[in-house]
Amino acid sequence: MADPSRPVTGYPAPNTTGQPPPPSNTSYPYAAPTSTYYDQQYYPANYQPDPDAIRRAILLRRLFGILIACVIIIGTILFIIWLVLRPRLPAFRVDSFSVTNFNISSSTLLSANFDVGITARNPNTKITLAYDVIEAGVYFRGYSLSETTLPPFTQSKKNETSFRADFAAVRAYVNGDAVNGINGQSKNGNVVFNLRMVMTVRFKAGVWRDRRRVLRVVCGDLSVGVSSNSTNGTLLGGARQCRSGL
Repeated sequence: MADPSRPVTGYPAPNTTGQPPPPSNTSYPYAAPTSTYYDQQYYPANYQPDPDAIRRAILLRRLFGILIACVIIIGTILFIIWLVLRPRLPAFRVDSFSVTNFNISSSTLLSANFDVGITARNPNTKITLAYDVIEAGVYFRGYSLSETTLPPFTQSKKNETSFRADFAAVRAYVNGDAVNGINGQSKNGNVVFNLRMVMTVRFKAGVWRDRRRVLRVVCGDLSVGVSSNSTNGTLLGGARQCRSGL
């Protein structure tokens, strides 16, 4: 026979303490703690934030925001200027190329006069070009034969400017490989030269001034009719377009 004093399984034990039971909607009969370990460790009761540190942090955030805004504004302005002006590089061509008194003596000494006619074209409709420094040279397969400095000039919008470059080599030393190449080509009645120019160019449009840019121009495959028994020659095949880039 079952003991009547034992509680029935599945039901709470009877209250024998004389105290009222906890409310039915309370799952935990004890009071919640007022603070945690982490609160006591990182934020003591007497903690007070430093006003100077707060002001410095706010100031740094504002300065950083101003810097970002300035970069965005300047970039937007430059992009709008570029869209309006659309700057383009000038184009060059060699109209004439002649050689006189061409002679190679002692296997590595060159004497010659080169006269080159060049045309520069400014394709821009709103920009004026100023060529401040122009260094030019005549080459054979990358070997320098003669160099010179040309006078500066300014080119207006949509304008073509023709100028000449004169080079003189008087018993100038030339690499042996270049001499062999020149002698080999001259047997066929022509020698292929190259013209190279390095110049500083400024782009100007009203009050807007761009910084000086270094422009490199290469005019290749300038075939000149110079034979082994002749000291003079002119450009074969008409004018040649040049490549230019910054």
